[in-house]
Amino acid sequence: QVQLVESGGGLVQPGGSLKLSCAASGFAFSTYAMSWYRQAPGKERERVASIGSRDSTNYADSVKGRFTISRDNDKNTVYLQMNSLKPEDTAVYYCHVYHSDGLDYWGKGTLVTVSS
Repeated sequence: QVQLVESGGGLVQPGGSLKLSCAASGFAFSTYAMSWYRQAPGKERERVASIGSRDSTNYADSVKGRFTISRDNDKNTVYLQMNSLKPEDTAVYYCHVYHSDGLDYWGKGTLVTVSS
């Protein structure tokens, strides 16, 4: 079965950095696009960044130039490097894959809090 497990969240001061990881299992990881989403309190979930099976990437305008998505197919892991963090980046961050079985799969999320 598809499993996605996020890690790396925590409390960081404005301007700081964090690197999130998502360990994937139960599917042919290297052949799938992967995404990071986030959901802030009282807001809808939004896509932050995506990476294709051939490493093409795209980002939400709000994080362009600050966040970098990457993947390691040997480790079945996708990463999100977050720099120059702002209080408005505070959210639960989720790993996502849309599988060929027609279902969306999500991890349980990792909380990122940006505060002084």
